[in-house]
Amino acid sequence: MVTLYDAPADALLEALAEELADRIEEPDWAAVAKSGQGREFPPEQEDFWYVRAASVLRRVAIDGPVGVDRLSTHYGSPKGGSTRYQVAPNHRSDGSRKVVRTVLQQLEEAGLVERPPNDEGRVVSSEGRKLLDTTAGEVLESLDRPELERYV
Repeated sequence: MVTLYDAPADALLEALAEELADRIEEPDWAAVAKSGQGREFPPEQEDFWYVRAASVLRRVAIDGPVGVDRLSTHYGSPKGGSTRYQVAPNHRSDGSRKVVRTVLQQLEEAGLVERPPNDEGRVVSSEGRKLLDTTAGEVLESLDRPELERYV
């Protein structure tokens, strides 16, 4: 059986973003919102929302139970520091909590993510795990790599 760990992450996220485009919809404000405090401009990708949703779903499956704070830390970036004279080290800045929170809420409404009864964060539901694993299987079949034939 193929799991999400068997497929390359970039190919899995691309295929999963196409699957999620039918299940969730991008908010109106997402086109003009920055993806974090350390960013200067909004993302330029057309399908940024769906790729981020796919990434959040994969990250919840790997790290779960996980909350908004840990996920925003994961999507953070380097910020600040002097670039001209290099006298101060770069600082970190977290990713946008609004983006992560909204994506998690949409995934929860779609039935792919759920909250455990002890309220530790969010975990992937059985439907979400099934979507991840079937998409990973399709990605592995579409790749033309001889070393991956043992998984199929």
